[in-house]
Amino acid sequence: MPGLSGRMSTVVKAKISKLLDRAEDPAETLEYSYQKQIELLQNVKKGIADVVTAKKRLQLQEEKYQQQVVKLDTQARQALAAGNEQLARTALERKTAVQTELQSLDSQIAQLEAQQEQMTASEQKLRAKIEQFRSRKEVIKAQYSAAEAQVRISEAATGVGEEMADVGLAMQRAIDKTENMRARADAVAELEAAGTFEDLTQLGSGEDDIDRQLRELTSSSAVDSELERMKAELGVGSAAKGELGAGAPGASPGASGEGAASAASGLDAAEAPGGDGAGGTSSAEPAQ
Repeated sequence: MPGLSGRMSTVVKAKISKLLDRAEDPAETLEYSYQKQIELLQNVKKGIADVVTAKKRLQLQEEKYQQQVVKLDTQARQALAAGNEQLARTALERKTAVQTELQSLDSQIAQLEAQQEQMTASEQKLRAKIEQFRSRKEVIKAQYSAAEAQVRISEAATGVGEEMADVGLAMQRAIDKTENMRARADAVAELEAAGTFEDLTQLGSGEDDIDRQLRELTSSSAVDSELERMKAELGVGSAAKGELGAGAPGASPGASGEGAASAASGLDAAEAPGGDGAGGTSSAEPAQ
């Protein structure tokens, strides 16, 4: 399909042109053009040198032919003086042929001289043009460098350049990470203060603050219970001693002493191991 192939060709050429335009450096392009012009100038100089060389060869050949003309003319005169007219004719015929060659050489030398002059003039014009291009090239390169520097400075100042944009994104990521880390540190500190985390690395039982408070509460409750029990026991003992000290109203001191002794012996018998109520009663009977 011609239409599709033409469109594909246009798209490919457009893509290639865009890539080349992006990769093209004006300074490098100008330098390349200048080098090509210098090469052209060198080729022109080489052409002028070749023309001059060819002209010099023809001029040397012309000098030889001129010498032959003089020589043949002398020989013809000598042969004619010697009476050898045929030899003189032959010498003159050769002289004429050489003169014809001389005329052809003169025409060729004249053409080479004209070509040399034309190429020399072209070389001078090309040299002047290259010199102007060199000056213009340096000016364009300086202007391009200044414009490029101005663009970079403006992009850096406004933050729209690719490098500055990358720097800005990196800084924003660093700020976000810092804020996230600070928030995480605050959260961990708050949870640690609340006792949510259990420190598994500490030595000992590894209990937290809640466990410690519960343990102290339990211990305090046990102590309070024991203290109340002891107070109750001591309260019962004091009441018993009060009753024994009061006794009968008219009892004598001896009787009261005997009653106290018998009560004391009864308590001892009751508290002794293996003792029972019957043994205590039997031990108290002799006192009656």
